[in-house]
Amino acid sequence: MQLRYNYRAYPDAAERRALASAFGCARVVWNDCLRDRKQAHAAGLPYVKSAELSRLRITQAKRTEERAWLADVSAVVLQQSLRDLDTAYKNFFDGLSGKRQGRMVGPPRYKSKKDTRQSIRLNTNAFCLQGDGTVYVAKVGNLKVRWSRRLPAPPTSLTVTKDSCGRYFVSFVVDTKPDVLPELQTDIGIDLGLSAFAVLSDGRKVDSPRFLRRAEKKLKRLQRELSRKAKGSKNRAKARIKVARQHARVADRRRDFHHKASTQIIRDNQAVYVEDLAVSGLGRTRLAKSVHDAGWSAFVGMLQYKAALHGRTFTKVDRTFPSSQVCSACGFRDGPKPLHVREWTCGACGTVHDRDHNAARNVLFEGRRIVAAGRAETLNASWSAGKTRTKVPAQRREAGSPRKGQTTQAGIPGL
Repeated sequence: MQLRYNYRAYPDAAERRALASAFGCARVVWNDCLRDRKQAHAAGLPYVKSAELSRLRITQAKRTEERAWLADVSAVVLQQSLRDLDTAYKNFFDGLSGKRQGRMVGPPRYKSKKDTRQSIRLNTNAFCLQGDGTVYVAKVGNLKVRWSRRLPAPPTSLTVTKDSCGRYFVSFVVDTKPDVLPELQTDIGIDLGLSAFAVLSDGRKVDSPRFLRRAEKKLKRLQRELSRKAKGSKNRAKARIKVARQHARVADRRRDFHHKASTQIIRDNQAVYVEDLAVSGLGRTRLAKSVHDAGWSAFVGMLQYKAALHGRTFTKVDRTFPSSQVCSACGFRDGPKPLHVREWTCGACGTVHDRDHNAARNVLFEGRRIVAAGRAETLNASWSAGKTRTKVPAQRREAGSPRKGQTTQAGIPGL
C-alpha cells in the first residue's frame, strides 16, 4: 500500500533559485516532447516513443546552444517529466478504450510558468534524507523541512511543489503495510448535506464549518485591492499573493477538518456507508458555492482510502437510491419532497422523520444490503481479506496521523 506524506519546506534564496530553474527545465522538456507528439499526430506519423524523445529533447538538447541550460539541473528531473507525460497519455488512451474507470481525462496540455502550481518529481537516485533533518535534492541543496511526524518507511519518491502563494512542500511516497484496527461491531450510514455537513444514522450531526463563507468578507476586500492595481506592476503581484494566501488558508482549514472528521468516523465504526453524490452536477446549480465549500468529494475520498488502510468496510450507495423518499421505519415510499421540507410524517405508519436522519438510516440499510450481496469491493467483503495487497492510490496531501500510544519508526536517522 502506498501513502503520501506532505511536509512544509523552507528553502533559502539560493535553493529557491535552483528550484525555479528545475521547475522551468521540467516544464520545457514536457512542452517540447508534447509538441513533437502533437506534430507527429497532425502529420499522420506514428506515435513518437519515449526513448526517441529522451534522446532528442534531453540528451542532444543539452549540447545545443538554445537548451544548454538543461544541464544545470538533475537529469532525473527531466526524465521524470517525460515519464509524467507518458502517464498522462496512458490515462487519456485508457479512458478512450474503457480500461480506466472513473471520469474521462483529456489529452495532455502545455504547461506555463504562470501556472498556480509548479512541481518536480525525483526518485531515490536524486534525493536522500540527511541526519540533521534536511532533505538533500540533487543540484538544489539541503532543504530545511518541518517534520510534523515520522515517516513510517523509507520513501520511494519525492515531489517538490510550489503553490500559488509561494509556499514550498515536499511530499514522500512510502510503501507500507495496512494498519488494521481492532474489529468493532458498529456500522454507520452518512448523509452529506449543506445545513449540516454530515448527519449520521445514529442521530449525531457534524456541523458545517463553511470556511469559504466565513472568509468571504476578507476575500472581497483583497479582490477589490487586487483589481485596482495596474497590470504588470509589483504592487499587483503583492496583492495577488495576498489573495492566494487567503484562499490557501481556507483550503488548509477545510482539509484539516476533513481529515479529523474522517479519521474519527473510521476509527469508531467497522463499516461506513455513504451516498455517491453527483457533485459535478450540483456544482453547476445555484448552490454551487456552498457545494464546493463543503468539499464532499475530498471527504469521501479520505473515507475510502482510510478504510482500506485500517481494514474497514467502505461502500458507496448509488445516487439514484431514494434515501429521502423512503420511510426508514416501515419502508413505505412517500415520494419526492422539496428541499425546504426538513421534517415529514410517513403516510403509512405515521412516524415523524427528520429528513437528514431518515436519509442516513436508509443509506445504512442499503449499504448493509450491498455488502450482504457481496458487491462491495472492500477488505471485509472478500475471502482474501488481509492476504492480498490492497491497491490504494497515494494521496496528494498528507496522510492521517498515527494512533496515540503507537510509535511509527522509519529507520531514518534524524527523524
